[in-house]
Amino acid sequence: MTSLPTPIDPPELFRSHAFAQGMIAPAGPTLYVGGQNGSDSTGALLEGLGAQTEQALRNVLAVLAEAGTGPEYVVKLTIYLAIGIDPGEAYAATAAVWGDRRTTVTVLAVTPARAGALVEIDAVAAIPDRY
Repeated sequence: MTSLPTPIDPPELFRSHAFAQGMIAPAGPTLYVGGQNGSDSTGALLEGLGAQTEQALRNVLAVLAEAGTGPEYVVKLTIYLAIGIDPGEAYAATAAVWGDRRTTVTVLAVTPARAGALVEIDAVAAIPDRY
């Protein structure tokens, strides 16, 4: 693989600085990152939505790095927020860790499977041709 995923933004749709309407992933190996919540290396959940969101993204980044890829190759993030959570704080925390990288994003309100979890994030990423 020699190229990065390409954002697709049809002119008749809203163009966000934070996310793309679609992504074309170069052909090659694909990594599916399972849902990561805001827990540290001991499994303890951090306190608060902002801290949990930042940690969940750091956990996603760790899985990406272990697979030999990085956030620039992510074609899709899915962010699951506990029901009743205002996504504004999660978006701010996402920007703090993720920066201005654009990818496709889906945000859903769900009942968390883990007590105390306020956010869970999964990802799909292309793996650069290194293997």
